[in-house]
Amino acid sequence: MSTPVEGPDQGGTLTLDRELEELLREENIEPGDHERFSHYVKKDKIVESAITGKPVRALCGKKWTPGRDPEKFPVCPTCKEIYESLIS
Repeated sequence: MSTPVEGPDQGGTLTLDRELEELLREENIEPGDHERFSHYVKKDKIVESAITGKPVRALCGKKWTPGRDPEKFPVCPTCKEIYESLIS
């Protein structure tokens, strides 16, 4: 069985995953910590996911299908930092 290889025009998801892992190491965030946070996602994507079940991607890069109350968790520090840089 072969492993998919990232090409120049294949979207760069492996690169994004590597960059995210590096960022998490720099911030001392352990793997799995993303499960303990609420994440920032465009509202229309949340609605679409609720209707279709399609996963969403947060500003920090986490991809998942929302299904829990975000009010019960602290905001992801990476999402918050990215969001604040976008609105300033």
